[in-house]
Formats: sequence, C-alpha cells, structure tokens
Amino acid sequence: MPNCLFNLSNLLVLDLSDNSLVVNMLIGRIPESLGQLKHLRILSIFSNFLCGPVISYQLGNLSFLSYLDLHKNKLNGPIPSQLGNLSSLSYLYLHSNELNGTLPRNLGLLSNLVALHIGNNSIEGTISEVNFAKLSKLKYLDMHLTSVVFNILFSIANNSLAGQISSFSCQKMNERSKLRILDLSNNALSGELGHCLMRWQSLTHLNLGSNNLSSEIPESIGSLFSLKAMHLHNNSFSGGIPLSLNNCTVLGLADFAENKLTGNIPSRIGERTHLMVIRLRSNEFFGDIPQQICRLSSLIILDLANNRLSGSIPRCLNNISAMATVPSAIDDKFSTLQFSIYLGYQRDYLGYREDLILVVTGRKSKYTSILPLVRIVDLSCNNLSGGIPIEILSLFGLQSLNLSQNHLMGRIPENIRGMKYLESLDLSNNHLSGEIPQSITNLTFLCYLDLSYNNLSGRIPSSTQLQSFNALDVMGNPELCGAPLLKNCAENEVPQGDENVEGSERSWFYIGAAAGFIVGFWGVCGALLCKRAWRRAYFNFLDMFVMSKGLQPGRKGGKRWWRILRTICPGSSTYFNGMGKDLYSSVFNLATLLFPVVS
Repeated sequence: MPNCLFNLSNLLVLDLSDNSLVVNMLIGRIPESLGQLKHLRILSIFSNFLCGPVISYQLGNLSFLSYLDLHKNKLNGPIPSQLGNLSSLSYLYLHSNELNGTLPRNLGLLSNLVALHIGNNSIEGTISEVNFAKLSKLKYLDMHLTSVVFNILFSIANNSLAGQISSFSCQKMNERSKLRILDLSNNALSGELGHCLMRWQSLTHLNLGSNNLSSEIPESIGSLFSLKAMHLHNNSFSGGIPLSLNNCTVLGLADFAENKLTGNIPSRIGERTHLMVIRLRSNEFFGDIPQQICRLSSLIILDLANNRLSGSIPRCLNNISAMATVPSAIDDKFSTLQFSIYLGYQRDYLGYREDLILVVTGRKSKYTSILPLVRIVDLSCNNLSGGIPIEILSLFGLQSLNLSQNHLMGRIPENIRGMKYLESLDLSNNHLSGEIPQSITNLTFLCYLDLSYNNLSGRIPSSTQLQSFNALDVMGNPELCGAPLLKNCAENEVPQGDENVEGSERSWFYIGAAAGFIVGFWGVCGALLCKRAWRRAYFNFLDMFVMSKGLQPGRKGGKRWWRILRTICPGSSTYFNGMGKDLYSSVFNLATLLFPVVS
C-alpha cells in the first residue's frame, strides 16, 4: 500500500478490495499511517493477503468511518476494543480471517451499526445480550464457525435484524454453552428453521415471533426436551403442528398464532398436562376442537380464534380447573414459566418475563406482569355450531369469553350469573334467540358486552350497567326493545324481572291475608265459643247497642234480617245449647251494624 495515499487528508473513500491477481494482492500488515485519513468514510480492503493484527489506535481516529470491510484476509489477533469508538460505523465485516480472543463489549456501543460479520474466525468466550444492548439498528449478524459460548440469556429482540435464521441457529455450538433463553423476536429474520435447533437442547425459552420465517416447523423441535415456552407467532409457517412436540414434556406455553398452519389440532395435545397457554389463532386449522383439550387442568388461556374449526363446543371444558377458580397470586402455577437467577458476583438477578399479545374487549393488548392472572377463552371467527354449553359457564374465574362469529343457536343460559368475574363477553354474529336473561345484570365487573346480530327478543333487562352500553352492542336484533335502543317496549309488556317480582309479592300478600283472617277470626270467635260467660256478656252488649240505635227485629227492616238469618242458620238455637233467640238477635244486631238495610 503506497505511502503517498496517506497524504490525501481529505480522502473519503478508499477501496483496494478483491485483487484477484496475485501480483496485485496486498500483502503484509495494515499500515499505521492509515489513521491519518481522518475524513475517511469508506474503507474496503477485503479479499487480499493482509496479515498481522487489526490496527487499533490508528483506526480509532477515523471518527467519520461508516463502512469497514476487512474480511477474507489473514488478519490475526483479537478484535481491538478501539473499534467501539467509531460512533459513525454502520457496517463492520471481519469474517473469514484468523482473529481470536473474545468479542469486545465496546462493540455494543456502536448504536449506528447495521451489519456485524465476525464469523469463520477463532473468536471464543461468552457473549450475552449485553454485547448487543445498544445495537438498535442491527439488521445483519453473522457469528457462524466461531467458538463463542452463549450466556444463560441472549436477547436481541425488537431490532431490525435480517438475514437467514439458519446462519445463526446452525452455527457450531460449544458444548459448554449454557444458553437457556433465546429471544430474537420482532426482527426481520427469514428462511427456514431447519434441523439445527437440535443443537440448542439447553433452551427453556424460545421466542422467534414476529419475523419472516417460513416453511414447516421441523420435527427437530421435539429435541428441545427442556423447553417451557415457545413463541413462533406472526410468521409464515405452514403445514401442521409437528408430532414430535409431544416430546417437550414440560412445555407450558405454545404460541403458534398468526401463521399459515393447517390440519387438525392434534388430539395428543391433551397429554401435555403442563400447558397453561395455547394460542393458535389466525391460522387455517379445521375439524373439531379435540375433547382431549379438557384434560389440560392448568390451562388459563385458550385462543383458537379465526380458524375453520367446526362442530360443537366441548361440554367438558368445565374440567379445566384453573379457569374454574379465582386467580390468585399465591397459587401461581405460571411462575414456573418465569426465569430468574441470582448473580452473586454482581449482587443482582438476571430475569426474563413472558409476555403475550391478547385480544380482549375488542382490541389487542400486551400482557406481561399480570399475565398469570388472566383467564381467557376465545373461540370466535370459526364455524362452530350447536348451543352454548352450560358447562362452560362453570368456569367461574373466566374474565373474557368470546364466542362471536360462529353459528351458535339456542338461548343464552340463565346461569351465566355465576361468571361473576367476567369482564368481556362477546356473543355477536350468531343465531342466538330468546330473551336476554335477567341474571346478566349480576355480572358487576362486565365492561364490554356485544350481543349484536342475533335473533334475541323482548325487553333488555334493566340495570345501570347494561343501559350504559352502546346501542351498537345490541343492534341487529329486530325483536329487542328498551334502553340503550331507541325502540320502546309496548306499555302492557312487563319486564321479565319486574313480572317475577310482582308475582312473588302478590302471592305473599294473599298468604299473609289468609293467615291474618284465620288468626283473627279464631282469636275472637274461638274465645266466645269456649267461654259462655264472655259470650253472654258480649251479645248482651251488642243487643243494648243495637236497640239503642232503633234496629230491633220488630221494626222496619228488622223482619227481613230475621228471615235471612233463619234461612242461613236453621236450627241454630238447638246447636248452641239454648242460645236460641239471643244468638239470632245478637247476630242480627252485628249484621245490621256491618250491612245496614235500607227498606
């Protein structure tokens, strides 16, 4: 490399790469004078025969350098930490050399770095997400054919990392690797998973969600025997769920949502009794929901929405005990999916917390810290038929139930009142009929309700909560009336709840009146019949009172009363042991007081 080049202090681009002719190939060391080109932006010297170490101090002076390509040479020694001072560096290619040592942590300071290629070297040591903490623009990463050991947790999620996933997953793994958590989600990785996953058998958490991965999920996924959580959502995977997944005996979370998976949901999924989350929404699964899914007693999230599932809703869902009980932070089985380890030398914890994007109350939300307390069943947007099974209403701890956009028929069960923790209920776009049960007013936590586009009829039950919902939530039911709809109910139509209350009050009124009459009648008349002295004194009092009013039997109107009494009570004088005329006279006097006769 001629020395005169280094006098060009304003040089911006220096490209001496790919000299295929031996006579033109650059040999020897990289000259230290290169550091004099302080305005240099692009330096490309790949495919030559340069040897020796990568100059450190001199390269650190090139503060404007954005592109450095030294690959396919014979450079040796460690990667200089001074490269971390090149704040403008976007592309760094050092692969296919003879570099050794460890990956300097200073490289993690290159916030503008887009591509990092260090593969096919003798680099070793342990790397973790700390090495990539500030590489927010990184899209291309190549570390194949190195001897690096991944730390327990490796996460470079939420970047723009691109390229083939196989270049990362198929690199030769050091047997000392302790990697348990691999999170490459929310990047732009593409290609097939391939069979290289079997090299990562120490993994307990794998998150490849929200990338551009395609093809079928390989059977080698079953080699990850220690896997507890697997996220493959929001990719373009096709085919079915591999049967080898049954080998992952401690799997607690399976998120395959938003792909192109097809076929039946495997019935053997019920053998994975540790499963707490099944998320298969937005795929192309068809057939019945397998009955074996009811064996998953620890299940807290069942999301099968937006597929082509048919048949009826399994009646055995009440066997899922985790949904039938109130969520408790004390009895938290979900904690087995969380990961934390105490770093004694740093006096700190290294932790990893699972999160999910769930559709609740009609919108997507991210759940992290409260995820263990969530209880959701979402079977919407399928071809399910039949009625709403009463058994599903035994899931008392359920917080969100979505059965919308199916072909369900029949009535809304009355015992929905038992789901008192329900916050979101969507039964829209079905063929449900009958009245809305009055017991729905008992759902005091309900903040989202959609019963639109069914065949419901009658008056909407009255409660402050139901009347606060939008009319759109019950529209499309022509026979419904009452608030929040503008359609008023007929005046003679009694609300279902009011009619029951009124009928109950009327029955108790009659019962009370009859009991009062019996007690009053026998309290007075019984005493008179049993005590002759009381009877005579009472009737004598009535005689004196009636006679003082001028209503004696011999007077006007009196004969008529005597004829009536003799017709009603013939032979009464004999029956009352000699009371005779006294009784008739006394009864007459009482009757004239109660029913005066006008002649």
